Amino acid sequence: MDILAGIASTDSALTAQRTRLDVIAQNIANAHTTRGPDGLPYQRRVVSFESEMQKSQNAFGSRGAGLSTVRVSEISNDTTPGQRINDPSSPDADAKGMVTMPNVNLAFEMVDLITASRAYEANLTVAKNSRQMAMKTLEIGK
Repeated sequence: MDILAGIASTDSALTAQRTRLDVIAQNIANAHTTRGPDGLPYQRRVVSFESEMQKSQNAFGSRGAGLSTVRVSEISNDTTPGQRINDPSSPDADAKGMVTMPNVNLAFEMVDLITASRAYEANLTVAKNSRQMAMKTLEIGK
């Protein structure tokens, strides 16, 4: 069993989940941003993952079974329209006093945040257990 290949797979998952956590934090931070640099309300961003199959090669040069890793394939904007509220006092209100809010739903973002943090913790546990297994393996030879 190749422990380093397993850690590489876990490392890719940790990196992907960290990116997802960053994007979710950005969505939450801009949940009330009604005007961005382009003059439009903030658009929610969504992370897409894709798996990669990598060939593993052992110390003797023979190729083993493929190792699956994950990476961020795309960070795209959610195109659903934002809610329109009546707020004539807002500087971003149109002639009728309506303001278009960002399409960020805080409840959905919190669910995504919890899911991503749990996945991150699970992958971190795998890395810690792999390290412990490697340390125990080294103790056997003593």
